[in-house]
Amino acid sequence: AMAGLEPHLEALRRELRDADPTVLSVLLALLAVAITLLLWRLLQGRRSSRRAVLLLGLCDAGKTLLFARLLTGRYRDTQTSITDSSAVYRVGSSKGPNITLIDLPGHESLRLQFLERFKAAARAVVFVVDSVAFQREVKDVAEFLFQVLADSTVLRNAPPLLIACNKQDVTMAKSAKLIQQQLEKELNTLRVTRSAAPSSLDGSGSGGPAQLGKKGKDFDFSQLPMKVEFVECSARGSKGEEGDADFEDLEKWLARIA
Repeated sequence: AMAGLEPHLEALRRELRDADPTVLSVLLALLAVAITLLLWRLLQGRRSSRRAVLLLGLCDAGKTLLFARLLTGRYRDTQTSITDSSAVYRVGSSKGPNITLIDLPGHESLRLQFLERFKAAARAVVFVVDSVAFQREVKDVAEFLFQVLADSTVLRNAPPLLIACNKQDVTMAKSAKLIQQQLEKELNTLRVTRSAAPSSLDGSGSGGPAQLGKKGKDFDFSQLPMKVEFVECSARGSKGEEGDADFEDLEKWLARIA
């Protein structure tokens, strides 16, 4: 095949040698566009190869029950997880796209090492919040969320983030709106104290975690490179174990990002 191409290549070489400089610059411009498109396709391909949706959150936020409900629709008693569980979740019908749901332990001594292990595969992140204990745990929740958001891999890949305000079946539960406002306030404070902290989270020592949001402005979620949404849900359901859980908005979101 190469031998057949030889005369054509020779002709092309001659053409290029005698070509008008404007033609040459047009050709180069087209080449640059082609290369850019190719790179873009490769990056898109990398995103589509990220098939994992990570379920993150503090201990007892209800991640494992949500995980079980999403997969089986049924209630089950859960213990505090000390390792990750993963399962394939199909969106809609059996012919729908599938993603891998990974439920990560929320225990303080474990959660960062598990995040480290799976963050590069994350197509999206569901951060589960206990809406009942929120007022008491707001600092811890913000702390963990900050560690997730300031991670260089997470910032680079910018997976969509859903903050699932769980346990809405309890009367004392805080609303998603209030949770969002409080988290923005806490993250704003953390951002100031953290930017003064030394080494970065991934150990690369690049002088503290990445700057969250916009300098000189109060932090809010719209400043992040990833799209952040809030939903209210209840993994237990309003009638306790027997009732239907309420996580329709979470399922709709999963269908959108799949």
